[in-house]
Amino acid sequence: MREQVSPSSRVLIGEDVRMAIAVSHLRSLSPELIAEVTAYASLLHVQAGSIFHREGDTSAHVELVVSGLVRVYVTAPDGRTMTARYCRPGALIGAVSLFASPFSLPATIQAVTDADLLALRASVVKRMAESDLRVARALLNELSERVLSFMTEIPSASFATVRQRVARHLLDLASERQKGSELIAAIGQQDLADAVGTVREVVVRTLRELRAQDLLRTGREGIVLLEPDLLAAEAYSGPTGSNLTGDWNSGR
Repeated sequence: MREQVSPSSRVLIGEDVRMAIAVSHLRSLSPELIAEVTAYASLLHVQAGSIFHREGDTSAHVELVVSGLVRVYVTAPDGRTMTARYCRPGALIGAVSLFASPFSLPATIQAVTDADLLALRASVVKRMAESDLRVARALLNELSERVLSFMTEIPSASFATVRQRVARHLLDLASERQKGSELIAAIGQQDLADAVGTVREVVVRTLRELRAQDLLRTGREGIVLLEPDLLAAEAYSGPTGSNLTGDWNSGR
């Protein structure tokens, strides 16, 4: 028999949370099931640049991105990082931690912009998945999408357009050295061209196009990312990026 959820244990779901749920894999659940899955959940605000899960963490966790842009990345021994996933509203984070045993987080999770998260109680979500096929199916859809996206990221990283490679590299570089809400990629045009495997003239043209769209600006301090959310969408859009999830965001 399922444990009854008391009114005091229900999180107050505002319009922003409802909109995030509506584009997440939880959208298939009835309002009653959503109330049970979100029992004892809490709303968290994470400041831009803050890390809220680190590689090696062993605790189970499930968060729904309500607003902002979140980055999941891995770190090489020499300190370089590579983004595995960008998450915007509607993305579920951490579902794998409920079922992998033993679990050790293989990546670090950072807020690129100020972000609001609905932190679900892991024990509640796991219990619901074990007792209700509808909840299990929603999480299975999420996990299946993650597997497919990571598999397609390998050829995507190799065959992405120059514009996509530039956008990805700028986001990664700026996020690695982020201080506060400002994102600056301290890199010259030639170094950027070398990093993405093209020539300087192509990078100059690409930066000019992105600057004309008000996605970034260039100056003495480096390349300032004005709209990281839109730039991330740019990085994962088109023939390669669209194959990741049908859209660049996991929640849609």
